[in-house]
Amino acid sequence: MTENPETERILALFGQAEVVRARELSAQGVHPMTLQRLVEKGIVEREGRGLYRLAGTEVSEHYSLLQAAKRVPQGVICLLSALRFHQLTTQKPFEVWLMLERGSRRPAVDTPPLRIHYLSGEAFRAGIEEHLQEGVTLRVYNPAKTVADCFKFRNKVGKDVALEALRETLRHKRATVDDIWRYAEFCRVARVIYPYLEALD
Repeated sequence: MTENPETERILALFGQAEVVRARELSAQGVHPMTLQRLVEKGIVEREGRGLYRLAGTEVSEHYSLLQAAKRVPQGVICLLSALRFHQLTTQKPFEVWLMLERGSRRPAVDTPPLRIHYLSGEAFRAGIEEHLQEGVTLRVYNPAKTVADCFKFRNKVGKDVALEALRETLRHKRATVDDIWRYAEFCRVARVIYPYLEALD
């Protein structure tokens, strides 16, 4: 393509992560005009405000999650998106479901479409896992916490989805009844979830 050292540095960064933020490139000393020239040449594609990827590369199954993680690094993938990530639902959400700590400002993000929810304190912090996908760290609630969240937000996700999540999590042994009960207490839905846990245990 070109032997320009700055261009080579950009391409090396894209080799490490499927999607890259403009500010990450800038921090590596890449001039915005160089990035713009690569876009004009069709080497790099703009994926929304401040997000770029190499043109012609196949996007992974979790590409929208990678975008969300880059745009809103303080968020945690939750509810339907977390269930999908853990392969515990038949749902295919077109939005990325993201949890923010209560009091956080709603992010102004054009891509990907987001469904934002809020929790506070231990209910927000508990159960966060980090998964490295295509060079990007995804913060995702673990299966047990996701089940508890689905019952807490059952009016948003649907009671049938919460029950499916509970059944699938236990059936695939992704969490124990005790795990789910602990997070249900954090989320203050222990009374709601108790009869279903008792029936399935």
